[in-house]
Amino acid sequence: MYLLDNKVGLVTGGGVGIGRAICEAFAREGAKVIVADFNAETGQETVDIIKEAGGEAHFVCADVSNEEQVKAMIDAAITIFGRLDIACNSAAVSRGSGPIHEFERSVFDDTLEMCLTNTWLCLKHEVGAMLDSGKGGSIVNISSNSSLRGQPYNTAYAAAKSGVNVLTKSSAVEYGKKGIRINAVSPGVIRTPGIEKYFKEQPKLADALERSAAMSRIGEPSEVAEAVVFLCSDKASFITGQLLSVDGGAAVK
Repeated sequence: MYLLDNKVGLVTGGGVGIGRAICEAFAREGAKVIVADFNAETGQETVDIIKEAGGEAHFVCADVSNEEQVKAMIDAAITIFGRLDIACNSAAVSRGSGPIHEFERSVFDDTLEMCLTNTWLCLKHEVGAMLDSGKGGSIVNISSNSSLRGQPYNTAYAAAKSGVNVLTKSSAVEYGKKGIRINAVSPGVIRTPGIEKYFKEQPKLADALERSAAMSRIGEPSEVAEAVVFLCSDKASFITGQLLSVDGGAAVK
């Protein structure tokens, strides 16, 4: 018996890193998976990995900051697999960093668009599909520990992810009585391709980031994925509106 048996799942940003790990975990636990990403090559790679492992998945190319493409993505899930039971909104792109007084308005706006507005758009249409099915569902938004204490020189991203936290809590209250649970997972430093790139450029950074966690190590994408699977499963049937940090204790250190 698998945790997500007979469920239809959707993961945005499923082509790489944490998103890919969530897609793989969904499939391993028995879900049929819609892998959504704006990069067709990496998104299809995730589908191929799932199929090679014996799972069922389908790729949908979508820029989730575009509402028409979000709607088409949800329509594709329903057309291909018949409904939508679980979803994880993982897609996010930070457009830049730097001191506030030098930050470009366009970069700030783009970061909000790609980290907060896109999550709201996905949530809007995912909830609509779950209401139409009459069977409820579970949605997990991916936040960030930068939303908990702020992050100097990365204020646009931190502000956007803080918005994701409140979006999660507000929507959980709206739809709890309708059988839709909505939670968020807040990763700390996770060994994604982007982080690995920084480590190569700044070798001392890895040691500093490891020390920032109570467990004195960097997390793996699969560890975030396990938390998402749990929140989407019936094991979390009385959990909604919560923010779960997967950070090795960095938030409490």
